[in-house]
Amino acid sequence: MSLLVTLAADVLVAVLLVASIVSSVRLSRRITRLKADEAALRQTIGDLVMASSTAERAIVGLRATLDECDRTLADRLGTAERYATDLAAHVEAGEAVIARIASIVSQAAPGRETVRPAAQRDPEAIASPRRIAPAPAPATAPSPNGERLGVAAAAALAMSERALGRLRSKAA
Repeated sequence: MSLLVTLAADVLVAVLLVASIVSSVRLSRRITRLKADEAALRQTIGDLVMASSTAERAIVGLRATLDECDRTLADRLGTAERYATDLAAHVEAGEAVIARIASIVSQAAPGRETVRPAAQRDPEAIASPRRIAPAPAPATAPSPNGERLGVAAAAALAMSERALGRLRSKAA
């Protein structure tokens, strides 16, 4: 019986040895795959690090561009405000000139209807403006001052008609 026990023990050791060899081969294959995955993972991590550094540089560039745009916009807004102020001053000066021309024309041609600023007109007058008939030409040769007044009156009339046109387009 001792031979049978020895033989059974040897068979059992052989089976266990075969099982350990098989599991060692399987573990070796898994380790090889993990090492391949580790290499791919390291490559992926390297790509991610490079992409993140590129993104950081891009963010720095975008911040610099944003700061430059902010400065440029502030400069342009300041310039626009200065131009708006200048334009408002020019408009006020133009209105003063038109008022002066209107007063000169009203003093030079008594009996003629004067051109009033748009702020003094009623809405009905804006909707249906009256045409001002030009003064009849004098029978005698006009003086140089009369010609200048006529030209100024014509210019004032043309400017007031343009202003009426603008008011009508804004009202529409």
